[in-house]
Amino acid sequence: MLAGAATIFLVVLIAIIAVLVLLIFAVIGIYNALVRLRNQVDNAWSQIDVQLKRRHDLIPNLIETAKGYMHHERETFEAITNARAAAMGASNVADAAKAEGALGGALSKFLLVVENYPDLKANQNFLSLQEELTSTENKISFSRQNYNDQVLFFNNKIQMFPSNIIAGMFGFGKRDFFEIENAAEREVPKVSFN
Repeated sequence: MLAGAATIFLVVLIAIIAVLVLLIFAVIGIYNALVRLRNQVDNAWSQIDVQLKRRHDLIPNLIETAKGYMHHERETFEAITNARAAAMGASNVADAAKAEGALGGALSKFLLVVENYPDLKANQNFLSLQEELTSTENKISFSRQNYNDQVLFFNNKIQMFPSNIIAGMFGFGKRDFFEIENAAEREVPKVSFN
């Protein structure tokens, strides 16, 4: 009888140990998945950051080229310069999104003003810089979409059971989306051939 009780105790002990080992492996697996997702979000932000730096580097060249033609547009140049400085000084995703939205608005206004200067629009250097800026804007848009996809996946993972328990234990926090703050950027462009 004692041998049977010892056998049952041993089976129960082995079962408990097996469950604990499986639980430990599950925690390790979830933790590693969260780290991988967090790193993917950081990498996606780095891709945006690279494109934003490129944008910030192109803007002074574009302005300097335009200044030779646009003598009466000091306010436009100052708005872009101030918006660029704010965007470069942003310390987190939310601030960067807001500052980049303001910079995008200032650039849009600048490009509208350029339409009044046919000589500038014909300048090859200006056209080249404008094309580079347009290309960079497209890359920023693509990178922003990728970043937001990664943030969505990460935020879902840290909020869903059972990974939310592990996320809470190890301090994984929700990440901010890179959202458009400027209402004008949300509007559909109007096309007119008049």
